[in-house]
Amino acid sequence: MLLQILVHTPRWVFGLFALLFWFGAKQLLASQVSLLRTTVMPVAMSGLSMYGVFSAFGDSPMALAGWAIAALVLAALVLQRALPASTSYDAATRRFQVAGSVVPLALMMGIFFTKYIVGVLMAMHPVLAHDHNLAMGIGTLYGAFTGIFVARSLRLWKLAIRQDRAVLGNGHAA
Repeated sequence: MLLQILVHTPRWVFGLFALLFWFGAKQLLASQVSLLRTTVMPVAMSGLSMYGVFSAFGDSPMALAGWAIAALVLAALVLQRALPASTSYDAATRRFQVAGSVVPLALMMGIFFTKYIVGVLMAMHPVLAHDHNLAMGIGTLYGAFTGIFVARSLRLWKLAIRQDRAVLGNGHAA
């Protein structure tokens, strides 16, 4: 059955997997990233997450509630964690120095495989689109991915804002 599922998977899905894997694998290494890049990826992955909820369950209140609650709770939890000590922001270049991490890859693969598995389940058993428990569970999973992604970006934005204020404060004091 697995072979049949893979054979009937559109080719573009494999391309999307490769692209997400490549983006995630790049983040295993320490690098410099711009403010734009720290924003675009969480926004894109949040969009993919929401698309996963809507494509499987439409505007199911259970799925949307699970998504929203999980996104808020996980974002709040991640925002409480400090950035790695090696993370820095250069206000002049508006770039961050970030440590390598497996988290972005895990989140990207989590969203991708959740969407893929749910898509297969819905194709095989369309009635599951009306299962409130499944909708709540999958919505919650997507929301958790989103909350972590967004909060990781917000932590970097908070660092940038603090650094920019410090630079501006020093400039006004002179």
